[in-house]
Amino acid sequence: MREVQQDLPGGGKTTAPRRRPRPRWRNREVWAISLSAFFSDTGYQGVLAGFPLFLVLTLHQPVWEFGLASAIAYGGGTLFAWAGALLGDRFGHRRVAITGNALIPLLSLSALWANPAVAIGLLCAGWWARNLRTPSRRVMLVEAVPAEDDRNSVFGFLHALDIGGGALAGTYVLIAVIEHVAFKWIFLGSALPLAIATFSLTRCTTGRKAPAGTPQQEAAPGARAPGAPQPALPGATPFLVAAALFGFTYYSVGFPVLTTAQGSGHLSVGIGAFLLLNAVSAATGYFVGPRLGSRLPDRFRDLGALGYLFSVVGAALLAFGYGEHLGTVTLMFGVVALGFALGIVETVEPSLMSVLRPGRRAGRGFGALTAARSVGLALGNVIMGLLYGLGAEWAYGYAAVAGAAAVVIVLGAIPAARRAEGQPGQVVLAE
Repeated sequence: MREVQQDLPGGGKTTAPRRRPRPRWRNREVWAISLSAFFSDTGYQGVLAGFPLFLVLTLHQPVWEFGLASAIAYGGGTLFAWAGALLGDRFGHRRVAITGNALIPLLSLSALWANPAVAIGLLCAGWWARNLRTPSRRVMLVEAVPAEDDRNSVFGFLHALDIGGGALAGTYVLIAVIEHVAFKWIFLGSALPLAIATFSLTRCTTGRKAPAGTPQQEAAPGARAPGAPQPALPGATPFLVAAALFGFTYYSVGFPVLTTAQGSGHLSVGIGAFLLLNAVSAATGYFVGPRLGSRLPDRFRDLGALGYLFSVVGAALLAFGYGEHLGTVTLMFGVVALGFALGIVETVEPSLMSVLRPGRRAGRGFGALTAARSVGLALGNVIMGLLYGLGAEWAYGYAAVAGAAAVVIVLGAIPAARRAEGQPGQVVLAE
């Protein structure tokens, strides 16, 4: 905390601490949405961390079945994400976000029966509910922070709390596994933070459907009114293609959990990898996110050169470390690279989409982003599961190649972003 000199009555000076002003974007709405994200991940990430261990090691199902389960969850999530965007535009994004979040605890029931089909079905149902609410929650956040140059900061903050909740969930599952707690009790415990997350969303006021005929609010200088009919910018199509390709390499976190557990011979090491990935990702979103570029070309550059590229590095380290039997340390370096990549991607992708598809187009833009990612995840997890049967190095090698293709596409869009940045209707953001 810095000090500042102040004049004293009757002459003389003294020093007093000068408090750093609170960021203008960190308002009540942002806190409510971000805390909802924190408690949501504290809940369902615990299930995601334990589910591959429950399915493969407890129910003795093959790894490809876990890949298939992930593909069904993510593939169906494509439709639910797009439906959530359309329903949010029609009935109000706040209502859709609350409804979707309230249904996520279905996955908390997935270990109550020792039946793979029932477990996978409940996991998928909860994940689909999560995808239903994701576009609407992002729209609510954009409405809470109209200024575009604050978007990296606010989405980085959301991601930090979001994944911070995942790190807490990983800690909880790690302790429970060490203490030999049954998976059904571990998963059921996730319902409580999920209920708190839904309650937190009910405290928000953004995302309500505006009454018909309501005049649009005029945007402040350097900001955009949430509902203003502003033009969409070019560049969304290659961006969505890259997001889908990143989905091919953004496999379920269950694969690194399995790889590190099998490579070390200890379940606790697999859960520790999950915890490490989430901790690195949260720290990246919080500390690095606000320092990323705000101009449109900068967002494309950061997404490709920092986000997607580090996912390639992480996959390559996991492939090389497992295939050459280099030990747990090398595998954990791969996990750290994946965590950093995730922190960048989850900060920049929604921030970039909020600029490419502003105003009334925001809901469908976020729906398209979630759907594109889900398509990649659906196919990517099937391929990962099948290749994993040949060897983990084959699966991660494929992921590295798919990630490299995403890097090429998103970096190739930078020249078009530079041209689009100064076109009419586009606010040129400060460096």
